[in-house]
Amino acid sequence: MSESVKSLLSTLTSPGEYRVLRGNLGIAGQQGVVFTPDEGHNLPAVAFGHGWLTGAANYRKLLQHLASWGFVAAAPDSERGPIPSHLNLAGDLLTTLDICTGVRLGAGDITVHPDRLALAGHGMGAGAAVIAASHRPVRAVAALFPAPTSPSAVSLAPGIETPALILAGSEDIDAMNSDAIPLARAWGGPAVLRSIAKGSHNGIVEGRRALSALGASKHEPKTARLTRALLVGYLKYELLGDKKYKAFADPEEIIARTEVVDPHAEVEAKEPEHLSKRQLLELATLLRR
Repeated sequence: MSESVKSLLSTLTSPGEYRVLRGNLGIAGQQGVVFTPDEGHNLPAVAFGHGWLTGAANYRKLLQHLASWGFVAAAPDSERGPIPSHLNLAGDLLTTLDICTGVRLGAGDITVHPDRLALAGHGMGAGAAVIAASHRPVRAVAALFPAPTSPSAVSLAPGIETPALILAGSEDIDAMNSDAIPLARAWGGPAVLRSIAKGSHNGIVEGRRALSALGASKHEPKTARLTRALLVGYLKYELLGDKKYKAFADPEEIIARTEVVDPHAEVEAKEPEHLSKRQLLELATLLRR
């Protein structure tokens, strides 16, 4: 890793220069939250989809971090039950982008550029972001620890030419409930797949959550900080064209505590894994759809 990338990564783990404002999407008819810088015109915006049995509140630090770096970060708070509609969440992500571009935010002096939009999400929310991207072109997609969805995000990926960042934890990148490798393999446009050392797919979820009773992994502060930095760096390059951050979109770049994964490489056969209660419930949920 070059000194410049090391320095950028260290900087991006800390909050940016902007004071952050919080708003309620419900005012515009969509349940959810929006975080913005305290000022700015023609800003980039990210619509973020939450994971299974979580909500927007479980990603507060991530959303605030994006806003502190100059992004409008908005998250619908729908489909939080045990049998969510991934298609409806995808629709809510697109509605969220419409609100960001069509409504003056803050005190009416914060605006979003309609050509600087990204879709992102975690777990099932990452899959919902992919589904949404198959319906409407955006500048970038960020799938954080993507999980299987119905309809399948993997089946839609070949038709999406948008650049994508796909992150996964080294602990469970090839688990049954991870779509990271098949999604990267199927992606129609340029995609970077990185695994985070000693990370797991629930490591970025904050606060209390229903999944704890089903054996979900605990919050991993190091995984969460690194994920935030990688996401900001990637979006700085893809949405704003800031070449200083090009390394975060480069599949050849070495970045500390991450490894670029070749989705087309042969995977060594493993012993069949025993499904946890959470994985069994996720599988049953998908089969019901």
